[in-house]
Amino acid sequence: MKEETEHFKMCREVIAKNITEYEKKVAAGRQETEELYAAVAAGDVELYNQLVVSKDMLFHNENTLRKNRAALKKPYFGRVDYRETANGRTEKLYIGKNGVAKDRTDVLIVDWRAPVSSIYYENELGEGSYFVPEVGEIRVDLTLKRTFDVNDGRLLGYYDNDAVATDELLVKYLSQNKDVVLGDIISTIQKEQNEIIRESPYCDVIVQGVAGSGKTTVAMHRISYILYNYETKFAPDEFCIIGGNDMLLHYITSGLPELDVHDVGQKRMDLFFGELLMKEQGKVISKISGKRQEKEIVPVPPEDACKSRMEFILALERTLAEKKAQLIPTEDIRDEKIGVILSGESIADTLRENPEYSILQLQKLLNERLLKRIAFLMTEEESAQKKKEVKARYKGYFKMEKADADILKIYEEFLAGYAKEKVGSSGELPTVGNFHVYDLAALTLIWKRVSAKAIVEEYTQIIIDEAQDFGTAVYYVLKQVLPHCHYTVMGDVSQNINYETGMNRWDELRDEVFAGERESFHILSKSYRNTIEISEYAGKILEKASFGAYKITPVIRHGREVEFHRAKGNMQEILKKLLGEITGRGYGTVAVICRDEAETACVREWIGETKEQTDFAQGVMALPIHLTKGLEFDAVILLNPTPEAYRETEGDAKLLYVAVTRALHELHVLYEGELSPLFGESEALRSKNVET
Repeated sequence: MKEETEHFKMCREVIAKNITEYEKKVAAGRQETEELYAAVAAGDVELYNQLVVSKDMLFHNENTLRKNRAALKKPYFGRVDYRETANGRTEKLYIGKNGVAKDRTDVLIVDWRAPVSSIYYENELGEGSYFVPEVGEIRVDLTLKRTFDVNDGRLLGYYDNDAVATDELLVKYLSQNKDVVLGDIISTIQKEQNEIIRESPYCDVIVQGVAGSGKTTVAMHRISYILYNYETKFAPDEFCIIGGNDMLLHYITSGLPELDVHDVGQKRMDLFFGELLMKEQGKVISKISGKRQEKEIVPVPPEDACKSRMEFILALERTLAEKKAQLIPTEDIRDEKIGVILSGESIADTLRENPEYSILQLQKLLNERLLKRIAFLMTEEESAQKKKEVKARYKGYFKMEKADADILKIYEEFLAGYAKEKVGSSGELPTVGNFHVYDLAALTLIWKRVSAKAIVEEYTQIIIDEAQDFGTAVYYVLKQVLPHCHYTVMGDVSQNINYETGMNRWDELRDEVFAGERESFHILSKSYRNTIEISEYAGKILEKASFGAYKITPVIRHGREVEFHRAKGNMQEILKKLLGEITGRGYGTVAVICRDEAETACVREWIGETKEQTDFAQGVMALPIHLTKGLEFDAVILLNPTPEAYRETEGDAKLLYVAVTRALHELHVLYEGELSPLFGESEALRSKNVET
């Protein structure tokens, strides 16, 4: 301990020195950048390149300063001693959230994202290995793996036993408030989480993780890991995080700067398709955006549930294939003077060799080939005028009329035919109107197949959180529109709140969309969020939500019993009193979870919220259950889970499972009348009788 204390003190001294040095560099850099900016603004454009370099250097110095300031309180959390098998070289490395250098060549603390750091997360004592991108596997003999308990610049102790270190520190960190937990999560990343984080960026990763298993945390750390280790291959603006609502996206991305991740895109799924269509289709699609507001999420009506499924999107593909065959027939193109210019077989080969091309792209390619073939087939003796006349005859041979490229019209005609085929001549599916996410996905596929001018290469990495809330059709379209992109898909089919349109099993997604060598499937079954007491109820509901397909294994952390409050008085007063008791215990994030928007609006009036919440915030929040997906709170009050609100169905069981698993430390159930049978018959008898 004396040796470790001295090393800890030395590291903090170096970090303090770094902070002083970089504070000076940042101050000087800001002044220089401001002066250069003023000069360029005044017309001295020759200084523009110098301004760009100065801004980049300032950003680098500010980032290094931030890292050192963060490292001062907790320089590192782990240490590994090992011998490399191949050359016998021994190493003693300290691993921290932020890499820290003593000088240009002397690394004092290794960044957690460095390949060698995986020894700490994945290897047990003895023989093992770690993987270096573009180098391969390095074999090692691990002789020491040490975990440090550090708090606010003080070394409190350390553990040398893997299991004890993991369990004791996890329980210690998870027992603290939510903001503290997020700060310490890197030091307690588990082996199964680390494997996903360090999975190849050239792989499509699907993760099934129970509530509280760290899916969102893993996704954020995976972005950070890829950008650190593959910085020459991927840029931050090539990443896009996709989610179902704005609050979830804000919650995810707010933690990225702490992981040294900047300039990563974020989009709601519906807006991802909508903005792509607007960018590429312009006026043709303007009527869509005119009816939509940026913050509006258009609901999917029950009769449109079919649009979320593969059967629907594949039927659309068949219609588009027929259109392609009609506009590009694979027949010989024959001229009476020079014979066959382009054979049907050659046309078919062109279509087969360019499966990602739209009809418009293929027509352009074939038209170019036609003119080249004419030039090749006509002899040198023939006059230039004759050649010009023949070329003029076949110029634009393959073409589309304006109506053929109208994606709205194509979709409306397809819907009419699909409705007639599926429902009968008297039935019909709704035509294009509200433009919910599945309409937008279908329109995007039509654009891709018919009139796209180029392959979309805006993103190379797509990360989708709460992925189970979307049907397979959405993922199919994403793969078709971004064929060279790599996907990280994080979700839990037991939490699918869109039961009729979302995913209740991963099979179809894996078999129909992400099949092949590039696909990697992982299961996270251990929950780090809830106490044993909360997990007990979550487990009961989970059985009904997914028929036991994915069981929850809680970390052994005890807390307050789940409390059931049967109200026998003024519900508003009881709720306010209960909130006062909870916040009085020092919790920073408390949620009152309601069944729908109407109940939420009522509760907001009760507790004095003046406006609708759009961002995750400290304090008390009243939220409808669908907006709590992917979020977590120190304490939760679940309001009125009655038999009418939560029926004994798989869909309602999933909703209730989401609600009860949002709480880190305390779960309270406040209700009038009777409880939903999904809790079990005995809970009403165990309830407290609360009176005003």
